[in-house]
Amino acid sequence: MTVPFVHLHLHTEYSLVDGIVRVKPLVKAVAAAGMPACAVTDQSNLFALVKFYKAALGAGVKPIIGADIWIHNELDPNLPSRLGRFGSNSL
Repeated sequence: MTVPFVHLHLHTEYSLVDGIVRVKPLVKAVAAAGMPACAVTDQSNLFALVKFYKAALGAGVKPIIGADIWIHNELDPNLPSRLGRFGSNSL
């Protein structure tokens, strides 16, 4: 049995700093590749949520919604972090 691949960290055009992927072509490519699901984790926003959710469901792909957020760094407020308070990647 082949284990399917699923993107869990993907920025769309709504990630203004580094996103270039458009939602509808993304979902079309994911469905064509036979992926059962895909995650969109735009930077500091959920602007693609409704568009991605509707497109994914329409294509038979399970939508996974997330956000890549920056966390206030108490030790250096001018240097936010993606790490939790105690150095873990989860909150």
